[in-house]
Amino acid sequence: MHEREILTELERLYPDARPALHYNSPYELLIAVILSAQCTDERVNKVTAELFKEHNTPQTMLELSQEELERYIYSCGFYHNKAAHILSASKDIVEKFGGQVPGEHAQLKSLAGVGQKTANVVYAVAFGGDAIAVDTHVFRVSNRLGLAHADTPEKTERQLKDVIPQSDWSKAHHWLIFHGRRVCHSQRPDCPNCTLRQWCELYGKTFKG
Repeated sequence: MHEREILTELERLYPDARPALHYNSPYELLIAVILSAQCTDERVNKVTAELFKEHNTPQTMLELSQEELERYIYSCGFYHNKAAHILSASKDIVEKFGGQVPGEHAQLKSLAGVGQKTANVVYAVAFGGDAIAVDTHVFRVSNRLGLAHADTPEKTERQLKDVIPQSDWSKAHHWLIFHGRRVCHSQRPDCPNCTLRQWCELYGKTFKG
């Protein structure tokens, strides 16, 4: 296995990797991540630029009816469920957590619309926790490279935690996302120009027999 070499090269390639979502508070990040499910970060940023002008706290978000919120977030897709989750989570943040997004992983997962991936992102990015959020890029790239050999995001997360030092979990999440966006594309990975190909299991199987 070449975990150390792969991680060293990813860090060299993407030393400034950071979230693409725009946010100015843990609450804004939480809402942006909920909206990003099956939607591009670019689209989410356009939507939140308008939404957050007047509704960037749980209190001000709750001034909206579900129908009003749906009109803001319509272009993100799955707007009905996302609006319901955002309003429910905002209500719980106000009533159960004193108006502040909770900083504990289990408490985050208690909020509507917050699964393992979303909780991991908010916990790591907003609160500096150690977590690996497995989105489609992380799942694809880590399994192609051989950092994981799993058929679900949950299994992939557990396997990545076994091979990546805990202090690098959050950074590795962003490294893998950047590599997935820039090089290891879903349909046509740019293997000839990938500096990780010498350690990559997919490349070895595809181009070396």
